Amino acid sequence: MSAVLDQAEMALAEARRDFVLRYVQPGLAGLIDGSVSTLAPIFAAAFATGHNHATFLVGLAASVGAGISMGFTEALSDDGSVTGRGSPMVRGLVCGVMTAVGGLGHTLPYAIPDTLPAGWPDPFLLATTLAILVVVVELALIAGIRTRYMATPFWRAALQVMLGGVLVLVTGILIGSA
Repeated sequence: MSAVLDQAEMALAEARRDFVLRYVQPGLAGLIDGSVSTLAPIFAAAFATGHNHATFLVGLAASVGAGISMGFTEALSDDGSVTGRGSPMVRGLVCGVMTAVGGLGHTLPYAIPDTLPAGWPDPFLLATTLAILVVVVELALIAGIRTRYMATPFWRAALQVMLGGVLVLVTGILIGSA
């Protein structure tokens, strides 16, 4: 009976490992890249122009472009035969979609029109505040995924992604404000 349980546990562990290698890892890499690498161009555009529409277009281009780039990068990194990471097409699609999603999250607030009715807050300030809140949620989500699937303690994962995110965010704001 014990041997059957050991085999079942080993099969479950192997299935979890395959899931992490084929879906979670490429998705997480994409989400991190999309969430962090698009911060600089989006916030640079925001602070350089002060206009939501222009910032939205830059964020859309950065997010979709990064998704395409990361999707191809992941798909071409290996065919899965050496690493056992599964289909390159599936990994590339997962990574590319998650990269685009990571950038689009903090781009979407800039879809708020540049002019709002009287009595509403400043559209740029509103969009920027919402975008920063989305970034915090994105980075916390990344830390949670790393904790659940990569066995990284939450506070260490949160500190790592927050540090990287803040550095890139500040870089974008400083360059956009120059």
